[in-house]
Amino acid sequence: MNIKKGDKVIILAGKDQGKTGKVLQIFTDRNRVSVEGLNLSIKHMRPRRQGEKGQRIEFPAAMNISNVMLVCPKCSKPTRIGHQTNEGSKGKKKFRVCKKCDQVVD
Repeated sequence: MNIKKGDKVIILAGKDQGKTGKVLQIFTDRNRVSVEGLNLSIKHMRPRRQGEKGQRIEFPAAMNISNVMLVCPKCSKPTRIGHQTNEGSKGKKKFRVCKKCDQVVD
């Protein structure tokens, strides 16, 4: 996967199209991603004890990873990600690279 936890992404499709946010979680087995403050769903919680009130909890629901695109931290544009390998004294290391400005994203 080209997107990691903590990356800034833009939403390409859905009710929050065009908004940006930070990635909270990635579900690699289901190809889904959860973005902070976007794609909010409401869950109604029952009262657990007598005298307590029920609640409505808003939480960021997971969306398909194909509906988000990474925003490059250097050029601040939505971009695709390329990969480069660099051989150093400790062996090969793989880097994520912005396709627009050719800068390392990591």
